[in-house]
Amino acid sequence: MVKHTTRIDKWLWAVRIFKTRVMATEACAGGKVKIDGETIKASRKIQPGDIVQVRKGMVKYVFKVRKIAEKRMSAKLVNDFLEDVTP
Repeated sequence: MVKHTTRIDKWLWAVRIFKTRVMATEACAGGKVKIDGETIKASRKIQPGDIVQVRKGMVKYVFKVRKIAEKRMSAKLVNDFLEDVTP
């Protein structure tokens, strides 16, 4: 089995949560991104099943990682890679 080692900032950009990878990295550095309730660095590796919380302004989004993405994709494919579980 291949062990995926994608950084959280790269994944957030690939699944179109942030427009640029720099924005994703800055959100991680600013404490706006959490995995399983824990504030993380941009270099944190993710696995399928992780629960990712992203705060954009006043809104807190919650996503469940379905698959690992390395490259940015079209908006149609995003739902295969994440599940929006925002309350």
